[in-house]
Amino acid sequence: MKKFYTLLFLLISVTSIGQSKDEAAVRKVLATQNEAWNRGDVNTFMKGYWESDSLMFIGSSGITYGYNNTLANYKKRYPDTTSMGKLTFNLIQVKRLSSEYYHVIGKWSLQRSIGDIGGHFTLVFRKINGGWLIISDHSS
Repeated sequence: MKKFYTLLFLLISVTSIGQSKDEAAVRKVLATQNEAWNRGDVNTFMKGYWESDSLMFIGSSGITYGYNNTLANYKKRYPDTTSMGKLTFNLIQVKRLSSEYYHVIGKWSLQRSIGDIGGHFTLVFRKINGGWLIISDHSS
């Protein structure tokens, strides 16, 4: 019987080693963004970003500061579902930096009838008002 309880304890311990609640929340933000993008809903996609003038997006044309500027750039570059295509994220690393920050590295790809595109991204998430938001996005 003692062996049974020892085994049960080990099983419970190993099961709880997986994703933390915070990491699961970060991954959920990305999953929600992915779903919104694939519906053609840029406004909902943007809910994963910090709605602040301090948001930083770094892309091929340089640095864009601010939520509204980033949203405007997305809408300009992807004006319709044909240009948006179907988004896929491949997460390479989701790393907790502190109780307040996560660092995420991954690949993105868009399958489109007008030609597929893709690249890599580095995201910094910050816990703000109890939720995880992207405060910095470097996508190439």
